[in-house]
Amino acid sequence: MEAQVLNVDEGARKISLGMKQVAPNPWNLVETKYPAGTKIEGKVKSLTDFGAFVGLDEGVDGLIHISDMSWTKHVKHPSEIFKKGQKVEAVVLRIDKEKERLSLGYKQLTSDPWEQEIPGKHQVGNSTQGKVTKITDFGVFVELEGGVEGLIHVSETGLDSATRMDERFKVGSDIEAKIIKVDKEERKIALSLREHRRDTERQQMHEFHASQGKVDQSLGRAARKNKRREDEEEEGQ
Repeated sequence: MEAQVLNVDEGARKISLGMKQVAPNPWNLVETKYPAGTKIEGKVKSLTDFGAFVGLDEGVDGLIHISDMSWTKHVKHPSEIFKKGQKVEAVVLRIDKEKERLSLGYKQLTSDPWEQEIPGKHQVGNSTQGKVTKITDFGVFVELEGGVEGLIHVSETGLDSATRMDERFKVGSDIEAKIIKVDKEERKIALSLREHRRDTERQQMHEFHASQGKVDQSLGRAARKNKRREDEEEEGQ
């Protein structure tokens, strides 16, 4: 067994030895083997409030920060995505050899849907359906198709100031609203119940007037038909 002398305490007659000091530094290998952008595979060793540590074959751990776990979901805790002992793939984002830190990304395994997919699927002016995921004092969060979240701000709910948000909305309930803003930079979708109701009322009014017009046309045709019949009868006499 080889070891390196780290410290000699003559008074206490003790010698401190280190074994890892005689072994090659694994971080030298990691820096060479896993440049930024490399896809790696490892096993989740532990979960913390801020991320998941993944063990690699070289005996070093990489961290998938909670902000690099999903493009669309607001992950509150890594346990929503990972379990201890789970095998995972990730992408190397950064390596800090001096601080012995390896930053990994899980969401980077797929392309960013905010570039094209989300703006294309959720367009301003369209109505959309979703499920209420969270209720706050300032608004209601709604999960839309594709897992992306939208916010109905309290000013867009159409509720009066005396009505509490949790009295009107329930987590898990389905809801339909109008998309009024899509911000790619901020990665936010703004929704409006107030605008959706207005659009619905306008559509109903339009359909009502259209149906009334058809009724008027039918009555007009019937009146003209009766008039012709009466005229014909008079001529026959």
